[in-house]
Amino acid sequence: MSLFKARVTGSELRSWVALAATAGLAIGIFAGPAMATSPTDGSNPAEHTISVSGSGKVVLAPDVADVSLGVTVQRDKASAARDEAGRIMAAVVAALHGLGIADADIKTTQLYVSPMYNYGSSQQISGYQMSNIVSVHVRDLTKLADVIDQSVSAGATDVQGVTFDVSDRAAAEQSARTAAVKDARAHADTLAAAAGVTITGVQSISENASTPWPWPGIGFAGDAAGAPTPIQPGSAELTIDVAVVYIIG
Repeated sequence: MSLFKARVTGSELRSWVALAATAGLAIGIFAGPAMATSPTDGSNPAEHTISVSGSGKVVLAPDVADVSLGVTVQRDKASAARDEAGRIMAAVVAALHGLGIADADIKTTQLYVSPMYNYGSSQQISGYQMSNIVSVHVRDLTKLADVIDQSVSAGATDVQGVTFDVSDRAAAEQSARTAAVKDARAHADTLAAAAGVTITGVQSISENASTPWPWPGIGFAGDAAGAPTPIQPGSAELTIDVAVVYIIG
């Protein structure tokens, strides 16, 4: 009986070790992704859902208004313009107080004195202009025309605009939100019934609101001694949209 003996040199041994390591790495590379993407055991099955949208709208009838009014005067001297504007504005504020408008609802928004010029061969100051404008918050719309007319009677020279709003926007938004969610559920119920499935819960809800800013009214300041100033407050629409994902089973 003879024995086969082989001599393995150091360099050959290192080559075999390297080859074995490379083979092991290759096995790890190919086996790794297969393990990461292996299917689950079914203990957490994916949820089935229905995605729908709903919309809720509320027509806003205004119950408050803001009117911008005041006085502009021109005089030879700045001090004279200031004194005259101050006298007239004091009379305007007194008229507003007489209508039940509180100081907290009268806010100065513009106050300035500026020179006026004659533009000829040389630029010369010809006088001064003083302007004093206030914003008046009117909580009783039945007094709005009187606010304008009596202010003009007291000497106001400027009525710059009227805007309308609702005092309780939160209540209007809540009504629109509730209507939007009910609309979305009605759509989901229709789809679920047609598909023969049952809604078992809600996965997510998102909301998008379109809320109008205070909107301008239509009117004008007429002759204070004549007919009352006509004002048309109009209305605005508040819209809330929701997107709902329902779980079905």
